[in-house]
Amino acid sequence: MEIIKTIKEMKAFSSKARQRGKTIAFVPTMGFFHEGHLSLMREGRKRCDLLIVSLFVNPTQFGPSEDFQKYPRDFERDRKMAEDVGVDLLFAPEAKEMYPSDHQTVVRVEKVTRGLCGRSRPTHFQGVATVVTMLFNIVMPHVAVFGEKDFQQLVTIRQMVKDLYMDVEILGMPTVREADGLAMSSRNLYLRPEEKQAALSLYRSLKRAEELLQKGERKVEKILKEVTGIFLSEPLVKIDYVQVCNPTTLEDLSEIERDVVIALAAYVGQTRLIDNLIYRSC
Repeated sequence: MEIIKTIKEMKAFSSKARQRGKTIAFVPTMGFFHEGHLSLMREGRKRCDLLIVSLFVNPTQFGPSEDFQKYPRDFERDRKMAEDVGVDLLFAPEAKEMYPSDHQTVVRVEKVTRGLCGRSRPTHFQGVATVVTMLFNIVMPHVAVFGEKDFQQLVTIRQMVKDLYMDVEILGMPTVREADGLAMSSRNLYLRPEEKQAALSLYRSLKRAEELLQKGERKVEKILKEVTGIFLSEPLVKIDYVQVCNPTTLEDLSEIERDVVIALAAYVGQTRLIDNLIYRSC
């Protein structure tokens, strides 16, 4: 596996690969890999001739009081995991490489970023859209693979690619969960044992929502009442939001007629976790 740390070298590698007729799959990450990341890499491996993974903890998607400095990092561990899963190239730039002192341009996707996580993290998706645009321009992939756990991020990237006529296919992959149902996340590392048990209420609430939908419940008010009731039984959990949304526009729904996403975020102790259920009507 090759490791590249500069934009110039990365662009040269991808340009030569494309000239040779090779297709490129790309998985952008912030590192500290878990099975969720590896599942995206395996899918990319199947899709294209070359698999490129970026490892970059992007400072612009963290708010002033968020966990950028303590976000878990272990380059050697990640390098070995990427190599073992068949990654061809790991792109691992430094922040000063991606954001030189004269960097001035941002990318902002409007409507789909306003609700859900966008309410409490107003600059987050601007940081995401900007860095993903930069990475697409540097890596030049044919296919980019994202996880559905970060559903608002996935919708934002799809909207951005559509609006800006970017020539890259965006592939969303199902959430990977631990054996107990907790959605895999690098931030799970922060949870103390009692907090991890409390965090399982996120999964239980989504399973309850799924059960209601399968039984024919279509009133959003009833579903939200059941979901929030599960959270209220856990003193270590503080709800940020629970919403039932259109999976394309992320607009709130009052009644369910077609496919929906039930998205939630909660603080478990000091750790903010997100999860969702994508319910397809047929």
